[in-house]
Amino acid sequence: MTYLPKESRYDEMVYNRCGKWGLKLPAVSLGLWHNFGGIDVFENGRAMLHRAFDLGITHFDLANNYGPPPGSAEENFGKILKQDFSAYRDELIISSKAGYLMWPGPYGEWGSRKYVLASLDQSLKRMGLEYVDIFYSHRPDPDTPLEETMMALDRAVRSGKALYVGISNYPADMAKEAARILKDLGTPCLIHQPRYSMFERWVEDGLLDVLEDEGIGCIPFSPLAQGLLTNKYLKGIPEGSRATREVFLKKEDVDSAHDKIVALNNIAQERGQSLAQMALAWILRDKRITSVLIGASSVKQIDDNVTMLKNRSFSEEELAAIEAVLK
Repeated sequence: MTYLPKESRYDEMVYNRCGKWGLKLPAVSLGLWHNFGGIDVFENGRAMLHRAFDLGITHFDLANNYGPPPGSAEENFGKILKQDFSAYRDELIISSKAGYLMWPGPYGEWGSRKYVLASLDQSLKRMGLEYVDIFYSHRPDPDTPLEETMMALDRAVRSGKALYVGISNYPADMAKEAARILKDLGTPCLIHQPRYSMFERWVEDGLLDVLEDEGIGCIPFSPLAQGLLTNKYLKGIPEGSRATREVFLKKEDVDSAHDKIVALNNIAQERGQSLAQMALAWILRDKRITSVLIGASSVKQIDDNVTMLKNRSFSEEELAAIEAVLK
């Protein structure tokens, strides 16, 4: 069946300028870290991408290692892009990254020019694209000069294989230096993608200030703390949930956060929101945040998350109550 997006897809979504630059991103973007890989149900991923675009989500975020297996999320996305979105390519912001392990040997991960540019070529081939809109260095490399990694990003733009570049998981001092190097090269840093949620707030200790000073956008990933900031774990750990099968979220994480989850959920209910909706709105309250990067396993989750946009403001009392819980 031919996919035809809704004509009203831009009516409700909020679009924010990315730092000081001309590009705008939807306030909610869709990440393909989980549930779009080779082990997942293809048609479910396809349905989620359809629904996301119908809701005005124009930004789809990938990386070379997304799957599992690594690379399969890009392959599946490429198939869906060709089948359903080829006529709408200029309405989409597609991003990918290089930094984590992709192939054996000394050139298969981290931040060397050799790896970064080879990885970009592989990503473009998997997705069937001539270019990505944003290409990231996925993590800093302790053994490669920052200058070399940034030169590789600059080359990606100058070769026409990326329109913009960004960094992910860089601490404040390295982000500032990366921005300086890129500026000197003539390919400014567009955006930073850090982990940020109510439960992980390291970006508030300097990084957000750096991004504001440099005019760089910010798109946090894991804004729901791998599902902790949802109603899934209010009554313990359900069978088959992420906490029972993944290294990113452990049983002890759920147990230690339980009382805070319950208290935050009570505040959310008083606001007429789910816990997940409030957690997303709480991040977006900061004007330095361009977009929140959500993950999803169903169309319903995408619907629920985007509904958050109808209630994004907080009273001083609500913010104080949230801070009291998070201390």
